Amino acid sequence: MSELFLKDPNEKLDYEEDWSDWLGDDTITGTPVYTVPTGLTNFETSNNTTTTTIWLTGGTHGQEYIVSVKVTTTGGRIGERSIKIIVRNR
Repeated sequence: MSELFLKDPNEKLDYEEDWSDWLGDDTITGTPVYTVPTGLTNFETSNNTTTTTIWLTGGTHGQEYIVSVKVTTTGGRIGERSIKIIVRNR
């Protein structure tokens, strides 16, 4: 199940995913791959060995967007998570 977030079309917000519980002693390696639907803008991404962060701007009032991130670990595992962004004028 994806996490749910509300966002105003004019906001630029960061969304962080903590992978620590899933990783155990493993770590994220390389650059995570984000899938961002048309309508939202990926302003910036960052990560360390246990978390991923994306900054998003834009969106259209009344629309819902699914943003996903895929990571690879030093142990060779591949994980993917999604968040749902609901855009509403606030």
